[in-house]
Amino acid sequence: MASNTTDDPAGSGRRTLSFGFREVAEEEKQHLVNEVFSQVARRYDEMNDLMSAGLHRLWKDDFVAALHVPKTTPFHVLDVAGGTGDVAFRIIRAGGLKTRVTLADISFDMLREGRRRAREESNPAQLAFVTGNAEALPFPDNTFDACTIAFGIRNVPHIEVALREMHRVLKPGGKFQCLEFSQLAVPALQPLYDAYSFTVIPAVGREVTGDGGPYRYLVESIRRFPNQETFLSMIRSAGFERAGYRNMTAGVVAMHWGWKI
Repeated sequence: MASNTTDDPAGSGRRTLSFGFREVAEEEKQHLVNEVFSQVARRYDEMNDLMSAGLHRLWKDDFVAALHVPKTTPFHVLDVAGGTGDVAFRIIRAGGLKTRVTLADISFDMLREGRRRAREESNPAQLAFVTGNAEALPFPDNTFDACTIAFGIRNVPHIEVALREMHRVLKPGGKFQCLEFSQLAVPALQPLYDAYSFTVIPAVGREVTGDGGPYRYLVESIRRFPNQETFLSMIRSAGFERAGYRNMTAGVVAMHWGWKI
């Protein structure tokens, strides 16, 4: 499981976490993840289009539609690890002028790209950017009507801590919703999927950005992320009720949800 700490096999007594397919010191993982997103921030959206053949746009559209943003009543969403604003902009467009989104991300470079994009949006006042760690969200209890995280939870060092934090800042009756790469529901497709993931994606990343390393990590992090049922159990353990999930594109991606009751 991606967020599990383990004892260092070398016997040093250090606690370790997975960073892709390798183990790193627990205290080092967040720094390494930050370095990855610092490297990819400027071309992040372009690479999403190339890596998914544009499918990420459909996944995000479906994700926001499932949030059922009201058009006539105030609705405040926290978008965790929202980076370049791709989901946040969709939420604002789906709602009305009473919809607000607070985008929290630990990466300065991703937030900078999000702010740049926000200047091109028609209602930038509806979107606030906050530097924030998913494991220690800088907001009071019971603040938000909904909390979203898209393609970010697998990069959090301690997933269970972040889930509890998102539960904490939601208002009673608020909805948590997560979009993340997951486990294929059609095992026969796995060899083809692996070949594409470990060969094509790093090569495209190297061609577009000059370095395929960050994209190899991103692919490896997908394989280390809990499967659909395991992640569902983690959501329930964090306190969410009426939790469930739906596979998208044969399980390449899964949408999970739960409510704070």
